[in-house]
Amino acid sequence: MAALDGMRVLDMTQYEAGTSCTQLLAWLGADVVKVEAPGRGDPGRGVAPTGPTSQYFLNYNSNKRSVCIDLANPEGRQILLDLVPQFDVFVENYGPGVIEKLDLGYDVMSEVNPSLIYGRIKGFGLDGPYSQYKCYDWVAQAAAGAFSMNGFADGPPVAPAPTIGDSGTGMQMALAITAAYVQKQRTGEGQMIELSMQEASTMFMRTQGLREWGESEPERTGSRKGMPTDVYPCKGGGPNDYVFIMVVTTRMWDTLCAALDRPDLLADERFATGMKRQEHADELWEEIAAWTRQYDKYEAMRHLAGAGVPCSAVISMLDLFHDPHLKQRGLIQQVEHPVDGERLLLGNPIRMSKSQVPLKAAPLLGDNTDTVLACDLRLSDEQIAALREKGIVG
Repeated sequence: MAALDGMRVLDMTQYEAGTSCTQLLAWLGADVVKVEAPGRGDPGRGVAPTGPTSQYFLNYNSNKRSVCIDLANPEGRQILLDLVPQFDVFVENYGPGVIEKLDLGYDVMSEVNPSLIYGRIKGFGLDGPYSQYKCYDWVAQAAAGAFSMNGFADGPPVAPAPTIGDSGTGMQMALAITAAYVQKQRTGEGQMIELSMQEASTMFMRTQGLREWGESEPERTGSRKGMPTDVYPCKGGGPNDYVFIMVVTTRMWDTLCAALDRPDLLADERFATGMKRQEHADELWEEIAAWTRQYDKYEAMRHLAGAGVPCSAVISMLDLFHDPHLKQRGLIQQVEHPVDGERLLLGNPIRMSKSQVPLKAAPLLGDNTDTVLACDLRLSDEQIAALREKGIVG
């Protein structure tokens, strides 16, 4: 049995922050029903299309079902409220004021289902000076300090590539929902959960600037985090032909010198202590780079990591989908989509010995409207057809 088998989730999310939350719940076995607008659906369906179905949408909506309801129509809104008692969880991440305009807040929904867990993701939360500002991933990261620490000291702040503002918030919401679900088993009570993308993103910043923590502005250092921790060029000369080496203790420094077959570096006064290695950073970098340039990045990784040095080839986005380690572990999978055929997807990184959920393609728009309305609301084929004729469902 899947871990969250029995949990039912009404998913009124869009783009990534909310959808990554509900996808994780679906990967753990919850029945996730995505509520979308007839005709257009989640705007994420139109982001960076690479075929009939956007890869972006596929990446965040696997293992879900889709129903189309026009919530701007009073009859459509009532259909949603009629569905609420059949579900344990409701999640939304619309912009400021949208849910209030639809009059679908926690007070309304908890009245029809007092045990409902109601999750809300907002860029800057529900109150405070920034609460009415619109937000996307990089906006949240800029507001959380991530830009300020990314880049080099002599350059501008740089946007980090991983979408920790979106997916990081979504994962924290999934954890909170699961905790609330466990609490509900004990008390029978639901609750509202609120997450700010800005605040959730700051959780990933706790290791940054520890020496200056709350007192002064830490310096941007690029990939150099105290020598010899840095990226080093490898054979090939391409934009990602580098290996990243991380050395944080004296023992690691000894191991690196042994792996490089450079005992002379241990005896070199310039590199005798961490402070001295930092003072002579450029000289030490050249010594190590002279070794790494002899090998391609995977050869360098195998040799150094095999000797006990923490390191990795700089694996590019293209490399990622051909990485033998990830392939062997099944993280990257070919999934059959009813319109697009086989598509590459990243699967669930969580491994549970007694809960396995096969990866399934994201749903077509409104693919499950009839099934959900028939099973949960006991509507007949004729009633569903009449609603569709009026444009209330799709």
